[in-house]
Amino acid sequence: MKSVLIVEDDRALGDGLCLALKSPELDLTLCRTLAAARAALAAGDFGLVILDVNLPDGNGLDLLREVRRTSGVSVILLTANDLEMDIVAGLECGADDYVTKPFSLAVLRARVNAQLRRTGLRPAGPVEQGPFVFDFEKMEFRREGQPVELSKTEQKLLRLLVENRGRTLTRAQLVDRIWTDGAEYVDENALSVTVRRLRGKLEEDPAHPLYLKTVYGIGYAWTAAP
Repeated sequence: MKSVLIVEDDRALGDGLCLALKSPELDLTLCRTLAAARAALAAGDFGLVILDVNLPDGNGLDLLREVRRTSGVSVILLTANDLEMDIVAGLECGADDYVTKPFSLAVLRARVNAQLRRTGLRPAGPVEQGPFVFDFEKMEFRREGQPVELSKTEQKLLRLLVENRGRTLTRAQLVDRIWTDGAEYVDENALSVTVRRLRGKLEEDPAHPLYLKTVYGIGYAWTAAP
């Protein structure tokens, strides 16, 4: 069963979402405030968050930024703000999808199912590959049985690459997803430095990496089978 957190302060809409998404395969949790949502996220493991932007005790984007510092959980933003700048702001904060009100429940269900399918492809426990064991939930990382200390930024980069192994992520995608602390501008050189440090800790020969590959002119990829 997959767990979905719905954060919506409108009582009628929140109850309607629960009714529309009700399924034997889904465990739904409804919160009406940011405070309640934070408590639910701290206590549970969710595969998807449907998050309203305008909430009585704050802005949903603030919660999204908090979530993105530690988690790759799928997030669908739900809001009445349909201006292009609002959509861009939500996506740049790390949202996976953006639905504006009013909306079709059938379309929302389709988008929810699409995100949950992607979540199902993400590693649920420790990832074992070659000489590595990565446990992103416990923040424990080993190479050939020896612990490897990674900074929070290095952990974010590694998780994004490993969860999308075999797929190239562009530099822009990585910068947007890693530096979600509200900084207006991040020099792309910061990504190059983080990649270099991560390679130094994980690769046997950082100058000729087997796992963390550079795709020249595009970005980086974690190889599925080096």
